[in-house]
Amino acid sequence: MAFESFRDWVELLEKAGELIRISHPVATELEITEIADREMKKPGGGKALLFEKPTVRGVVSPFPVAINTLGSWKRMAMSMNAASVDDVAAELGGLMKARPPASMKEALRLLSLALDLRHAKPKTVKSGPCKEVIHRFDAPTSRREAWPDAPDWRKGTDPLPPTLADLPILKCWPLDGGRFVTLPCVVTQDPDTGARNLGMYRIQVYDDRTTGVHWQLQKVAARHGRRYYETGQRMPVAIFLGGDPMFPFAATAPLPDGLDEFLLAGYLRKKAVELVKCETNDLEVPANADFVIEGYVDPTEPLRMEGPFGDHTGYYTLPEPYPVFHVTAITHRKDAVYPATIVGIPPMEDFYIGAASVKLFLPIFQMNFPEIVDISLPAEGTFHNLVVVSIRKTYPMQAYKIMHGLWGMGQMMFSKYIIVVDAEVNVHDTREVLFHLFADTDPQRDTLLTRGPSDVLDHATSHIGVGGKMGFDATRKVAGEGFDRPWPPIIQMDAAVKAKVSSMTPQG
Repeated sequence: MAFESFRDWVELLEKAGELIRISHPVATELEITEIADREMKKPGGGKALLFEKPTVRGVVSPFPVAINTLGSWKRMAMSMNAASVDDVAAELGGLMKARPPASMKEALRLLSLALDLRHAKPKTVKSGPCKEVIHRFDAPTSRREAWPDAPDWRKGTDPLPPTLADLPILKCWPLDGGRFVTLPCVVTQDPDTGARNLGMYRIQVYDDRTTGVHWQLQKVAARHGRRYYETGQRMPVAIFLGGDPMFPFAATAPLPDGLDEFLLAGYLRKKAVELVKCETNDLEVPANADFVIEGYVDPTEPLRMEGPFGDHTGYYTLPEPYPVFHVTAITHRKDAVYPATIVGIPPMEDFYIGAASVKLFLPIFQMNFPEIVDISLPAEGTFHNLVVVSIRKTYPMQAYKIMHGLWGMGQMMFSKYIIVVDAEVNVHDTREVLFHLFADTDPQRDTLLTRGPSDVLDHATSHIGVGGKMGFDATRKVAGEGFDRPWPPIIQMDAAVKAKVSSMTPQG
């Protein structure tokens, strides 16, 4: 089932008992965060929330705010029209394993073919619901002329089309540098190859026409930006919100470089994504998006300090210089719903989004490392801080091979700690993992220290983007690993006794 608007997704959640409506006015400044944070911390991720009357500087916005819509395993599965995320992962894995790849290049080609088997590639259409209301800031007409039928929703003012200052954009945490668009899908294009990228980079609102755009130095959009900075040409950028919930998921998915995120979105929503050209640049966005913010980055303009921002690390990321995004147009649906999320001390909504990506792309890791059984990124590790991987161990130093291999794969390069355990260990059970980490390691023998790229959001590194890494071999030790003693068996009850006791009638 493909969702043709974010409102359709919200209505399905309500029918399934997965959504709570909040009908009284709630401020977009901090109050929505506090309510959402309490809900996200509930067992299983709580419910999705729809704030029907969010206020912007005390005035009720015409656009409701939806938050935590992907913040549980059930809602993640519903967004993919599946019984479980595991089912989707198994299907994708089955398609890719139809013919084992002979190389990494072949693996990427197979992934592209697997995604395209069920659905055509994204297709361009002339228009769509995202253009029901159009306001171009580069047009010579006045704002009243640009939108003559605008609702008079701001008391004491003329009816005006929305600017960034009017949208229900959240100020999430007390020390944040301002209001941030927290669920933006950002479209950029390689100026040399024309290859498109869909990413998610937080957007800080500076005023009604400019924002910061926080694309970190290792991200694809940053690479595109560097080429524009080298040529001095204006860089077109498009930001969209809403539409199908698979759009933000695809924007955050760890796809191999060169694969179109809209192809993944089409595969997951079981329908090709229809794209429409922006009003003020040539980039394409989903025709069914709820909001589109068009603009550009000027390479001749100095960078501007962005932040602080209460981040998924559980700490504020401090101000750093980033490019300035200039808005040239805002278009939206007449009945648009503003999608948002918050990040902070886990668990939060982003845990389920990230964990679903790991499940979905486990077959990619397994194609490169067939010994991998499962991978987990525990919530407490805030994604990059901790990776737990189980393997079928057959030779000495295999755990170290996996550590180095993962540190060399895409966003896994940011992983600070990697724990490798044996195949029978449940990597999703933190208690079980810690038992084997403490019981099955000698710190001097089984620990690896190295250096490499780090997440620029990591406040603990001595330098931005560079830091230490540590690997733990918590597998059984074999000959050749400096272990010359017999490995003891773990304590387990006899299976016949367990079965007999289970069949007994409980007494008193």
